Amino acid sequence: MKVQVAIIDAFIDGEKGGNPAGVVLEADNLSNEQKLKIAQQVGLSETAFVSTSKTADFKLDFFTPQMQIAHCGHATIATFSHLAQQGLVPQPDTSKETIDGNRAIQVQGDFAYMGQNAPKYQSLTSSEREVYQSLGLSESQVIAEPSIVNTGNAFLIVGVDSMKSLNAITPSYKTIQELSDKYDLIGFYVFTEDTNIAGRDASARMFAPRYGITEEAATGMAAGPLACYLHDKLAIHKDVFKIEQGYAMTPASPSCIEVVLTRDNQQILDLKAGGKARPKRFLDIHIF
Repeated sequence: MKVQVAIIDAFIDGEKGGNPAGVVLEADNLSNEQKLKIAQQVGLSETAFVSTSKTADFKLDFFTPQMQIAHCGHATIATFSHLAQQGLVPQPDTSKETIDGNRAIQVQGDFAYMGQNAPKYQSLTSSEREVYQSLGLSESQVIAEPSIVNTGNAFLIVGVDSMKSLNAITPSYKTIQELSDKYDLIGFYVFTEDTNIAGRDASARMFAPRYGITEEAATGMAAGPLACYLHDKLAIHKDVFKIEQGYAMTPASPSCIEVVLTRDNQQILDLKAGGKARPKRFLDIHIF
């Protein structure tokens, strides 16, 4: 069987960079085993498979080369941008079904936004020093207490004092994976309020070795929790946050994620994360 995979750069910064995701349309007849084999051949952090849904406009299944995951921000943005460019999204307000429930999606011109849940917070029980060591950081470089934030997926949010500290991180993937297993995390999202482009709110790096991702260029499902952390923990009370990512990678792949909060008296009710995407190339994958 030959399957065509569109490679789409999501959360591009201007007209460059972004995070590539695989997108497979009309995936109704593919088994989960076949989807995993396709994701392994594609070799990107996530590949999205689109099929018919009885409860939403589209059903999306997300696979890393290791396993299926519930949600993926950049693969969602890539998918709905691709669907819109194919003329398959007639209304700006649409939706996706996932293995973890349905999510609202909005397509507004060049932007696609994915809905996320109100944040849930969890403190680390006894591992702060181990977290710092896993990133090659000293306690003095960390600006606030790290926190696990979940708006659909759980991430450990860690703030550092400068761009220099962020860029100098030397991750111990073994320890990060062990802590991610312990707390059931997607990974570590480390940020600084220093930014490469003026007017943005944070620059971030994403480490998720538990899912085979050493570092990722754009992570929409982590940018949402970071925006909530900035709002709730650092008292930056605003509706729209712009998070940049991918600048510290080699080679650099700059991205920009916009997070919009819905608030009531400083309480976050829900949020959405979005950005722009563009097609990169097409692959033909053969599975047996």
